[in-house]
Amino acid sequence: MEATDVPIPVPRRVPALATERRFAQRLRERLEEERLWDGRYRPQPVPGGRLALPVLEEKLSQLRLPPEMPCELLRIQDPVPSRAARRRPPAQRLRDELRRLLGAGWCEELERDVPHAWQRHGDLVLLSEDSFKAAPWERLGSALWETVASALGARRVARRGRVMPDGMRTPSVTLLLGRHGWVEHVDNGIRYAFDVTKCMFSPGNITEKLRVASLPCSGEVVVDLYAGIGYFTLPFLVHAGAAFVHACEWNSHAVEALHRSLVLNGVRDRCHIHGGDSRQLQLRDVADRVNLGLIPSSEEGWPVACRLLKKDTGGVLHIHHNVETPPAPSAVLRAERGSPEAASPGGEAQHPREDGGEEALGARLRPEWQRWAEATATRIRGLLAELHARPWRTRVLHVEAVKSYAPHVHHLVLDLECRPVLPLQQGVGTSGAPAPMGGCDTG
Repeated sequence: MEATDVPIPVPRRVPALATERRFAQRLRERLEEERLWDGRYRPQPVPGGRLALPVLEEKLSQLRLPPEMPCELLRIQDPVPSRAARRRPPAQRLRDELRRLLGAGWCEELERDVPHAWQRHGDLVLLSEDSFKAAPWERLGSALWETVASALGARRVARRGRVMPDGMRTPSVTLLLGRHGWVEHVDNGIRYAFDVTKCMFSPGNITEKLRVASLPCSGEVVVDLYAGIGYFTLPFLVHAGAAFVHACEWNSHAVEALHRSLVLNGVRDRCHIHGGDSRQLQLRDVADRVNLGLIPSSEEGWPVACRLLKKDTGGVLHIHHNVETPPAPSAVLRAERGSPEAASPGGEAQHPREDGGEEALGARLRPEWQRWAEATATRIRGLLAELHARPWRTRVLHVEAVKSYAPHVHHLVLDLECRPVLPLQQGVGTSGAPAPMGGCDTG
């Protein structure tokens, strides 16, 4: 939810009673007693040394000009929101405005139907799919969405639906107010441009984006196999210092969004976008690092990732996967560095450390996660050995818990170092015992 005390759009003209300043306090008290005072706006000076006091538009029919106080009904041009209106929590401001809009029609059913939270992207507010579903809202037409926009300081309003099962996670979003869905969202100093009606923006992977931004990628060539709108492509370029990124994406709307974002962030010349199915990618032997950011599983991309790694030096794979974990009485990870910003929703924290730290890897991981990491490392080692007809060595550098899903499913990222075994190294480090620096050597 956005911050309070922010500028909010206001109607161009609101009704007000203008009176001499000596009568202003008495008139205000009278309006407040009769519940005609519009506390959303400040009194405003008008010609003739008078003060205009805002009154509620919907109650003009009840307004009776007091004979003992000379006053005139007029309209204030560009009214200024009151201090109280600016400081109200947005959710409360929204309810107050809707209550005024509906008047006697306000009821408990409608109260429950008003959202408490929403996503904000620039001047567009994106509501949850279960917002404003009661029948009375439909009769309000555009007045409802104009009120929502005004209350939340937006100019456009959209509502989410269910994600379409088209393999591209296309959102079902309805634009309720406004002419287009293109927005700009700033996250960790990176500007993301996308159309909310065509592409999703997932705030849930913020910890992984921060982690990627801190990885030591200076001078490296990175391949992002499932780039989307640039969730990880942009952190690799803007913050991690990658020399070049090959971004693969088959959703044409996401490709357009990524192109715009690359230009916005001034990194377009360091990225090539490969449109289409990444499984058909013709690149090979180019990458120091490959990101496989697809869930619930990126397994179909593993052979492609192995072909992409530099055959003479290898590199690092970042493998995303959803892993099922049975409930445990004390399933809590120890934070490696104690930073709250990298904690997962369950309070479990892991941090970007490619050196593996001082502890043994198994001491930090749930058994199911460790088994998945080791099995994946073994599978990747086999793919690389088959591809290059020589032995390869894999080492688990880190397992990151990004977020959890109910019941007991965790989105994990495995950082896996993959290196060709030189002739003098063959037969060394093949026991599967923990490698130096805490990594798990499976080669």
